[in-house]
Amino acid sequence: MTRTDLCAALHELDLSERHQETVFRSRMIELLESAPECFKRSCFPAHFTGSVMLVNADGSRTLLHHHRKLDKWLPFGGHCDGDENVLRVAQREALEESGIEGLILASPRPYDLDIHTIPARLNEPEHEHFDIRWMLIAPENATFRMSEESLELRWFTPEEMELLPLTPGNRRLLAKWRRILARRSHSTT
Repeated sequence: MTRTDLCAALHELDLSERHQETVFRSRMIELLESAPECFKRSCFPAHFTGSVMLVNADGSRTLLHHHRKLDKWLPFGGHCDGDENVLRVAQREALEESGIEGLILASPRPYDLDIHTIPARLNEPEHEHFDIRWMLIAPENATFRMSEESLELRWFTPEEMELLPLTPGNRRLLAKWRRILARRSHSTT
């Protein structure tokens, strides 16, 4: 996936039921068209990141990590470090941070678009992450392995995730996941 492919995919993304994300999409396309270095973490005031919502094989739980630096429970993801293929970045980060091999892409279309502010730290000013998110499915009986970036990894049900102090973007991920589970439940009854 090149910058051009990403721009086309964003344009083609059906956001008719995802109104909150239309502003994010517009800003992402604008950044793609105006900042040649937007896939590098040195691009300020914003750059692209790739993330995933990682669910177990039956979709009933999601794996989150307690991020060491940010001290929050988060989905897996990270910086592109110059790679224009944001999906590949998201998949790489999920593997590195969860240790789970054989993750399955639920859909080639992004699951969620989010822009969130990262506070100033050390030698980086406050900036925004233009985060493109996908859903990945862990294989049956997957076991995770914690990386240096995490204090803890844990599987959460939607009800357990709801109790966490989530960002608005992660609350939106949870709401989407619940809708998927509800549709699946209705189709099996």
